[in-house]
Amino acid sequence: MKFSAFIVTEAIRTDLKADSPRSAVDEMVVALIDARAIPKDHRRRLVDAIMRREKKGTTGFGNGVAIPHAKHDGVDGVVGAVALSRDGLDFEALDGQPVHLVFLLLSSPETPEQHLKAMEHIFRSIKNDHLRRFMSQASSRRELVDVLHEADEETG
Repeated sequence: MKFSAFIVTEAIRTDLKADSPRSAVDEMVVALIDARAIPKDHRRRLVDAIMRREKKGTTGFGNGVAIPHAKHDGVDGVVGAVALSRDGLDFEALDGQPVHLVFLLLSSPETPEQHLKAMEHIFRSIKNDHLRRFMSQASSRRELVDVLHEADEETG
């Protein structure tokens, strides 16, 4: 599954204002709501679901990347957003470093295969130092979208 299949371009943020994982998740959920990718009335439940998942084990996987995610009835299919935190966030990452690149992934419980394929694509892409660095250094939504397209081409 490619980024173009689940990342909502209008929900991409290159200037995340959040200062904590919860506020980052909330800001990204609001971005998806503003992009009309998820219903407004599910905001709190989606944020809570993601944070419950986060308590089970950090989604800060290292190299400045976190992938908070959850499955929830309020989501159709698989939707995602990407955000950059210039200051960095403490996601209790496995390497102890701040997170600057956040991929938020939401999916319906009825689409576990698609959720897994989206997660696999994110992991393949962030393992590529070149792609990860360019994603983290994007200064605009357009630049980040271009790097995501490049990742789609390189990782299939």
